[in-house]
Amino acid sequence: MLTVFASAPVDAGPPGPANTSFTSGKPPAPDQIVLGRKLFFDTRLSADGKVSCASCHRPDAAFADGRTVAVGVEGRRGTRNTPSLLNAALHASQFWEGRRGSLEEQVLDPLVNPMEHGLPDRKALLELLRRDAAYPGEFRRAFGSDSAGIELDQAAAALAAFVRSLAAGDSPADRFIYRGERDALGEPALRGLQLFRGRAQCAACHTVGERDATFSDDGFHAVGTGLERIAPKLGSLATRVARMSKDEAEALISGDADVAALGRFLVTRDPADIGKFRTPSLRNVALTAPYMHDGSVATLEEAVERELYYRSRLQGRPLVLTPAEKADLVAFLRSLTSSSLAVSR
Repeated sequence: MLTVFASAPVDAGPPGPANTSFTSGKPPAPDQIVLGRKLFFDTRLSADGKVSCASCHRPDAAFADGRTVAVGVEGRRGTRNTPSLLNAALHASQFWEGRRGSLEEQVLDPLVNPMEHGLPDRKALLELLRRDAAYPGEFRRAFGSDSAGIELDQAAAALAAFVRSLAAGDSPADRFIYRGERDALGEPALRGLQLFRGRAQCAACHTVGERDATFSDDGFHAVGTGLERIAPKLGSLATRVARMSKDEAEALISGDADVAALGRFLVTRDPADIGKFRTPSLRNVALTAPYMHDGSVATLEEAVERELYYRSRLQGRPLVLTPAEKADLVAFLRSLTSSSLAVSR
């Protein structure tokens, strides 16, 4: 059985049940989680002193932000919908197109992104941390008294430790599927679960295991979102991006919606991956609207319609659900909301 971290940061709320955990490895040190939490909420780590990680990953919004796309320094609008960080450590890769392989590789990127925190480079971040009166001592506490000074890999480790502590399970669906609580789901949600696992084919990508459920296969799929808009220039756009270095292409993702719509292609440069994005987990999905990588789908009902269209196209024939069946499916999706999510400031 996978193990939930027991050493959650102050005010982080209770950990989830064992069947919704992150890893069977050694959990982060509590002092690293506490330091990571402080970094996560620190608006000083931005060009205008107003943006923190929590600006887009809000504890009161299931660690998403409820916006179509992320908004960073000076009100700059990005190109991507902010995903929830709850259970983010379960993912095999990070970002919508999977361009980073771990939380440690990912967590500092937003700080130096001109559309997000807007710091000029990682050196500037390091100088901010080292100039602070409190951080040097807190880093020594988190990483050992022998530490010579703050290093960027320590900042990444602390932030990743905090994100790993954001376990969220104990939903009605968990209690029904894994704990045998037969009254945890109402009749509509029960019918929705049957559809989810069966005729609606949702579980083909949003996986439900025998002992636990991530509700994501961590694969990359194209449901057509955003491709219609760039279709007339897709050939020239893909050719231009293919000639760039990966660093050049990544620099455009947050500011150029056309480039961002290319999805997994930005990582692999394989034309078959154009428009593919990582399967998001459906945990707490009722709390994280709008949906899709560009935030273009406003409601769960609309998201269900989009997915049914995708499944129909994939199998070459219509996948038809009645309005009542679609409502049941939505009822099941709402049952994936965890019992406790709040992280107070």
